[in-house]
Amino acid sequence: MKHKILLALLICLLFGACKKQFLDKTPISQLSAVDFYKSQSDFDQAVVGIYVPLRPLYGVGLADYGAWSMGEMRSDNTCFIFNFANRGYADREGVETFLDDVNGGGASNKYDNDYIIIGRANQVLAQIDNVGLTGTAKDNDKGQALFLRAFAYFDLVQYFGDVPMVLAPPTTYDQTQVGRTAVADVYKQIIADATAAAALLPLPANQTKGHVAKGAAYTLLGNVNIVLKQWAAAETALKNVSGYSLLPDYASVFDPNNKNNAESIFEIQYWDDPAAGQASNFAYNFLPILADPGVISGFPSGSSNTYAGWNTPTPDLIAAYEAGDKRLNASIGFYTGGIYVNIPYIKKYVHGAKIAPNTNDDFPVYRYAETLLLLAEALNEQGKSGEALTALNQVHANVRTGLTPIAAADQATLRNAILHERQIELAFENKRWLDLVRTGTAAAVMNAQGAKIKANPKAYYYPTGISPVQASYNVTTSRLLFPIPAREVQINPKLTQNPGY
Repeated sequence: MKHKILLALLICLLFGACKKQFLDKTPISQLSAVDFYKSQSDFDQAVVGIYVPLRPLYGVGLADYGAWSMGEMRSDNTCFIFNFANRGYADREGVETFLDDVNGGGASNKYDNDYIIIGRANQVLAQIDNVGLTGTAKDNDKGQALFLRAFAYFDLVQYFGDVPMVLAPPTTYDQTQVGRTAVADVYKQIIADATAAAALLPLPANQTKGHVAKGAAYTLLGNVNIVLKQWAAAETALKNVSGYSLLPDYASVFDPNNKNNAESIFEIQYWDDPAAGQASNFAYNFLPILADPGVISGFPSGSSNTYAGWNTPTPDLIAAYEAGDKRLNASIGFYTGGIYVNIPYIKKYVHGAKIAPNTNDDFPVYRYAETLLLLAEALNEQGKSGEALTALNQVHANVRTGLTPIAAADQATLRNAILHERQIELAFENKRWLDLVRTGTAAAVMNAQGAKIKANPKAYYYPTGISPVQASYNVTTSRLLFPIPAREVQINPKLTQNPGY
């Protein structure tokens, strides 16, 4: 018995020593946040990491669930070409037809990547004031992290409504179980973050290309205040945007050879180097469904694109362009061949590819043209029609459009003109659905659009004999928000689903 007791004590001591010497140690293959963040270089690297999820957020891969599906295909700007050969994307079709559900890939892609951005930004913001850094480099990193967190929450709150707001890295499992925060409180944080970012970020001339500068933060602030109908605050923010200018040629704004140009305030960076794994692919998604994409200038032959036919311009959008508007030819192409006669496709991002299916196109988020249109809207809503008209005509009557200036008009007429200009100038840049929602016109516009599609499916690229199901395009108030992904509700008991899903 005595020997057994001694043996038990020896085992306890041995395991206690092991625990003290080995089990408490951090794995050598990992670094904790406290151990990693030591130098300015560490924070520079971490900030680059915050940008990385923006690529999948806006679209990567051939099975792409990029932001365009919710920002454009949900609207009257674009729809899809019904694909006989590949019926594996019903959830993407559901975004367009308002038959989407809690398992949809588009909503999941947005929710996931926005929160990855937020999580990475939180790590930087939790550490950057604790390691003794000072100066403009520190301010720049902190400003970028604040901007990107604000941007991600702005994206989430517009598409999902109340969302969990987390402002610090969780250290326990319980801290990951967070309920939904009221929209008003999320907006307060967005404004606080964007305001702080604007104070910290450098002017565009002093910023690394591809990184956000002061103008991006002020444009975001203006956009947020426009959504909240805080017109004076929006005007103040937007008038602080400086260091940018409109390019005289509209098509050149989107040319991959002209990335991060004078008009670009914030764009998602892609690179088609085959070894980098950072290429864009959405140009292939936006082409017609072709056995050989090589029939479109600049694209290599030898691969099909049966995953294409998405985000196709509607007849309604095409008809919305004024006669002589040069932006039509720069934005929309038409292909005739095989089964197609004059089928439209987005040309704005179609610049070919060296190696299929990798393209080098960036995705624009904020351009100076939008800053001017947001400013025109803020001014008009305050009764400053003269100033509003000046800002509007800087975009509308620019040499790159070939159009004449819009004449003086009353507030309501000018309001409609500004929103119409946004539809044309910002076509395929994920603005239209959110514009319809914030102006209270989404249900009416999309129910009318759905009625036209069901009455004449062929005009909206359905083959003869195929029509949308009768239940489609039933746009109720609940469909103005997207569903919280099902798995998020399943793993978080504090998270509730949006009504109607």
